[in-house]
Amino acid sequence: MTQHTPIGGRPVFVVDGSRTPFLKVKGRPGPFRASDLALGAARPLLARMPFEPAELDEVILGCVMPGPDEANIARIVALRAGCGQRVTAWTVQRNCASGMQALDCAYSNIANGRSELILAGGTESMSHAPLLLSTEMVTWLAEWNKCKTIGQRIHVLRHLKPKYLQPIIGLLRGLTDPVVGLSMGQTAENLAHRFSISRLRMDEFAVNSHLRLGRAQDEGYLREIETLYDAAGKVYAQDDGLRRDSTVDKLATLAPVFDRKFGHVTAGNSAQVTDGAALLVLASEQAVDKYKLPVLGRIVDSQWAGLDPSQMGLGPAHAMAPLLSRHGLTIPDIDYWEINEAFATQVLACVEAWKSADYCRNELGLSDALGEIDNERLNIDGGGVSLGHPVGASGARIVLHLLQVLARNNARRGIASLCIGGGQGGAMMVERL
Repeated sequence: MTQHTPIGGRPVFVVDGSRTPFLKVKGRPGPFRASDLALGAARPLLARMPFEPAELDEVILGCVMPGPDEANIARIVALRAGCGQRVTAWTVQRNCASGMQALDCAYSNIANGRSELILAGGTESMSHAPLLLSTEMVTWLAEWNKCKTIGQRIHVLRHLKPKYLQPIIGLLRGLTDPVVGLSMGQTAENLAHRFSISRLRMDEFAVNSHLRLGRAQDEGYLREIETLYDAAGKVYAQDDGLRRDSTVDKLATLAPVFDRKFGHVTAGNSAQVTDGAALLVLASEQAVDKYKLPVLGRIVDSQWAGLDPSQMGLGPAHAMAPLLSRHGLTIPDIDYWEINEAFATQVLACVEAWKSADYCRNELGLSDALGEIDNERLNIDGGGVSLGHPVGASGARIVLHLLQVLARNNARRGIASLCIGGGQGGAMMVERL
């Protein structure tokens, strides 16, 4: 387990944050590229600030699949947002936790005195994930390009096989772990088997996620969302993956996706494939005083953990436990929790792992079980199952929303966490002042 941010450095404050609506992928490229989404969150956020964008020290964004025109997407967003040429910008990638990694990098730089004011977060346009050519097709094209005569071209053309033209779906490849040879959904099935999580429990969790998101929309709780407008003038004001009519009976009709014969993980109890962005402004105490900035809360600490890639969904259990231990806290000391809903069974497995004395002793190195997280304090406004999981953005979204939840409920402390493809977990503790 690795702690990347030193305790005892300068305090780091979250001034404010914004996110776009999370837009469900509907089969074709969506209206916004990743840089467009990030800009849609950045511009209104920076417009609220009492300082000019050029006064930022740096911009840090997480993104897993930036487009070919978005190399170092953070720099592109910084320039388009009016930060000017002197504000440096860089992009990070830690799979599903890229947005949280960006926040952690910003946190470290401010805590260590390297920066005073940073725009950080994550963005992802999963609908624009690339279609790739096979190695065989690329090799054939290389031979074709070397041809100088018609005869050579005819010779090479004879070796072109139809199977070479079959595209590779980049998103599916990206959601498969090459080390253990399992898709993320298959690792979720592993957890369902390990902790005896039934299909009914998964579907009940999924329905509850939709009910909670519907209530949050109705009550106006998602104030961090900024409305988007596409080139045709269409308005996008809310997360559009919400299924208000979702029921356990309806979900029970869906076939398993990752283990068709024996599995329980379906499209209905998994996170939706989604486009979206979330950005936050982080500041030192000196910057808060200089610009008289509002403060939403502060980042207290962060933690990264590694585990078996075939069990990757348990990453939050491994990352959150050291945070509690290091600060001398127990579960009741945390007012609210956000665990990204990559899969319903994955969140349920993390809860079960902490309840298990055997798991806590053998896997987490603890003396006994940590206990059970109260469901009424976990993902109280829904999560990835209902609003989606744009992989580069989710880590920033859950931190931002957790701070909003603390403010809304006059609460003090929360932990946000994600599982990470490849067998890792990330967690961040925040406090409302």
